[in-house]
Amino acid sequence: MKKIVKLTLTGLILAGLIVTAYATGQSESKEMDKEMEPPKMEGSMEMTMDAPMAVPPPGAETGRYEKPSYDELSRTLTDLQLQVTQNDGTERAFSNEYWDHKGVGIYVDIVSGEPLFSSTDKYKSGTGWPSFTQPLEEGNVMNLTDDAFGMIRVEVRSLYADSHLGHVFNDGPQPTGLRYCINSASLRFVSVDDLEEEGYEQYISLFKN
Repeated sequence: MKKIVKLTLTGLILAGLIVTAYATGQSESKEMDKEMEPPKMEGSMEMTMDAPMAVPPPGAETGRYEKPSYDELSRTLTDLQLQVTQNDGTERAFSNEYWDHKGVGIYVDIVSGEPLFSSTDKYKSGTGWPSFTQPLEEGNVMNLTDDAFGMIRVEVRSLYADSHLGHVFNDGPQPTGLRYCINSASLRFVSVDDLEEEGYEQYISLFKN
């Protein structure tokens, strides 16, 4: 009888050790899973299955758009436009084309012509770069994590041309609370008077009283 009791106690002890080891392993596994999850960044905007529709550049009604080669862009863009859009550069504040621009119309990608921002959402941020509270076509603007220079920011890129546009911050005015800080060199302004001629007639209604 003593032998049976002794074996039973030993079995219970071993079973307890196995259960403890399994529970510890599960806990460590969950911790590792947590560590592997990408960090959530305040102010970032993740793409979801319900992402807004993109609007192709004029002339690309089928939804197809082919970005020009780097060699071609180097011939059609200025050095600054090429550096900003293709090499993620940043122009100087207060000495760029649109930082204090007050024209009425829309701003399109300098490379593709895809519609990006409207003068109706432009405001004076005091930063020296053109600033907007929201995109004209949300589906044409991608938001990516940028960890360059030891900082975590949200980079803004165009969808069709994949141009570097600037960054978005959560210190803007209402109603969005966002500040899209954009390089003038990545934009081309289309006046309200030229919208129909250039294929952007769907935006004329934005500027009617």
